[in-house]
Amino acid sequence: MEIERKFLIHKLPENPEQYPFHVMEQGYLCTAPVVRVRRSDEDFYLTYKSKGLLAREEYNLPLTRESYEHLKSKADGNLIHKKRYLIPAPGYEAEGLTIELDVFAAPFEGLFLAEVEFSCLEQAENFIPPSWFGEDVTYSTEYHNSTLSQKKF
Repeated sequence: MEIERKFLIHKLPENPEQYPFHVMEQGYLCTAPVVRVRRSDEDFYLTYKSKGLLAREEYNLPLTRESYEHLKSKADGNLIHKKRYLIPAPGYEAEGLTIELDVFAAPFEGLFLAEVEFSCLEQAENFIPPSWFGEDVTYSTEYHNSTLSQKKF
């Protein structure tokens, strides 16, 4: 079960490059339910996500590079390219919470989203975001990567 909140970011925190990051590429084979292929650095996955906003089922299956490339060619819509910074959530170090800050590349350049994953619903509901977070878009499908993959330009 994935439990996460998502926030728009209007201004990046100072020096995000000081944090570890992953370079990601992903494409969607299906958006209802979500079936995605993702490259994260040199790791490759096929992911299934059920319907849901704050909480939903998620299964990740490892792929080989060859399988990933084959399935990526079948993706429908836009490929998503982003850099994901892993930032310790201030005030939540003891709980081990990490802010996953996504900085998108073209065609979504200028879009910044932060996600925080939680171990339970109570933890998610009680989370107080840092001051640099913008609107909470957890309950909006507009900022799901699967929705972005279908956006027309």
